[in-house]
Amino acid sequence: MQVKVKLFAILRERAGQSELLQEIGNDSTIGELWQTLRKEHSGLAAVNIKLLYAVNSDYVGPDHVLRDGDEVVFVPPVSGGC
Repeated sequence: MQVKVKLFAILRERAGQSELLQEIGNDSTIGELWQTLRKEHSGLAAVNIKLLYAVNSDYVGPDHVLRDGDEVVFVPPVSGGC
């Protein structure tokens, strides 16, 4: 199976790209996908922040099972100010 992954902010900077196609096994969860990405992209390995996960524009938990063709977004915390 293959999913499209979008990375934003610090995740994009660490991975060196904003989008990628990732091969995953059947019944893989979004949490497992994140761990795979951390292993395959050394810049992401050091990222120890709480992420939000979205699949096809819906927020999901780390145990959400992915399907072929899903669009996965990893959303880092956002801070801002005046």
